Amino acid sequence: MGEIVAPAAGGERGLLLDKRSDRRERQHGPLGEAPDSRHSNEAPPQPQPGPLGLYVHVPFCASTCDFCAFYQVAPSAELVRGYLAGVAAETALVEWTQPVTTVFWGGGTPGLLAPADLRRLGATVRSRLGGEPEEWTIELAPASVTAARLDALREIGVTRVSLGAQSFQPALLDALGRAHTREQIFRAYERVRAAGFASVNLDLMFALPGQDEAAWEGDLAEALALAPDHLSTYCLTFEEDTKLWVKLAQGRVKLDPEREARLYEATWARLADAGYAQYEISNFARPGHACRHNLNTWRMHGWVGLGPSAASQHGGERGANPADLARWQAGLARGERATEDRVALTPALLAEDALIFGLRMNAGVDLAALRARFPTAPWENLAAPIARLAADGLAESADDTLHITARGRLLADAVGAELIGVLTAPP
Repeated sequence: MGEIVAPAAGGERGLLLDKRSDRRERQHGPLGEAPDSRHSNEAPPQPQPGPLGLYVHVPFCASTCDFCAFYQVAPSAELVRGYLAGVAAETALVEWTQPVTTVFWGGGTPGLLAPADLRRLGATVRSRLGGEPEEWTIELAPASVTAARLDALREIGVTRVSLGAQSFQPALLDALGRAHTREQIFRAYERVRAAGFASVNLDLMFALPGQDEAAWEGDLAEALALAPDHLSTYCLTFEEDTKLWVKLAQGRVKLDPEREARLYEATWARLADAGYAQYEISNFARPGHACRHNLNTWRMHGWVGLGPSAASQHGGERGANPADLARWQAGLARGERATEDRVALTPALLAEDALIFGLRMNAGVDLAALRARFPTAPWENLAAPIARLAADGLAESADDTLHITARGRLLADAVGAELIGVLTAPP
C-alpha cells in the first residue's frame, strides 16, 4: 500500500495526500508527524457525538515486503498468545463511552492468525463494541486466504475484505518482495466472494520499478475483470528503513514524477469509465461501497487503536502505542497505553486536520459545517491560503465548499504544505 510521507515544502513531485495510506493514518495518526509538533493554547474540546472507529493492528508477517515500513514481526505461537492477551488487556484500559461504529483490522497480515485465534480476537473485540458495527474490515494477503479463516471471519462479524493484490504481474510481485503469485490472487478472490462478504476491495500499486503504462493498464484490466466492489490504487513511496529505500539510495531504482502523474490520470479516467466513482484520491467504489471507517477517520471523528504501533484519537487526546510488541506489553502491565506522541486535542488541531484530510475527498470540505463544528478555531487565517491555492489552480471554492482541482490532486503536497499550521500555529 501507499505510505504517509512528511509534509513537503511544495515542488512538482506532489502526491503527499495520495501517498498516505488509509491504514497508516489510522495506525500512526494524522499527518504522520508527532501530534505535538503543532501547538495551541486552547482547552481540549468537549466530547461530541459522532462515529467511533476501532483499529486493531495485527503485527505478524511471514516476510517483509521491500516497500513496507509498517511495524511487523515474524509470528510464533508464544508471540501470538502474548499478543492476543495484550489486546484483551488493552481493551480493559479504554473508557468505552459509546458504541463502536466501524472496525478495521490491519497489519502486518491479520490473516496469518489461525482460525481459532481469529475467533479469540474477534470475541475480545465484540465484547467492547456495544452493538453491531456498520462495517468491519480486515486486510488479507492472498497467500493467507483459506476457507477455514474466512468461515471464522464471517462468524465474528467481518463484512468487508481488503485483499492486498498489489499487482498481477509476476515480475512486479517479485520486485516488491510479495510472497504471493497471481494465481493465488485469483484463488483468494474466488474464495472471498464465495464466502459472501458484503464488500470486497482490491489494493493495487503503481509507479513500481519496471512498470510502464502498458503494465499498469494490464493490472487495472485484470482487477476490473474480477469486478470488486472497491479499488484502492496507491502510488509507490520509498520509505526509510525499507529495502526499496536502499535500492533508491544505491541508484538501482529511480523516481519518475512525470510517469507517476500520467499513471494517476490514466487511473482516474479508466476507473470512471468502468463505473467506479472516485471518492478520495486513491480510492474508488461502486455505489454504497465507500469505506466508512476511512471516511470517518478523514473527517477527524474518534477512533481507538489497539495493538503495537496503533494510534488513537479518543477521550480528548491523540497518542500512539509503541511500535514494539514487548514494550507495548510492558506498558499494558503498568496500566499504560497510547503514551507516545500524546497531545491534547484542541478544536484548532481537529479543524486543521479535518480540513487537510477532507481535501482528500472528491466531495471537498464543507467549510460552513466545519466552522459550526469547531467555532473557536481561527478561521480568519484561512482566507489568504485559500486565495493562494486558487490563484495557483490547486483548489477552488464554491458555495462555501473547498475542493482541490485535478492539478491539485497531482500536487497535493503543495496543498498540504499551504494549510499546515494555518489554524494551529502559536499566536
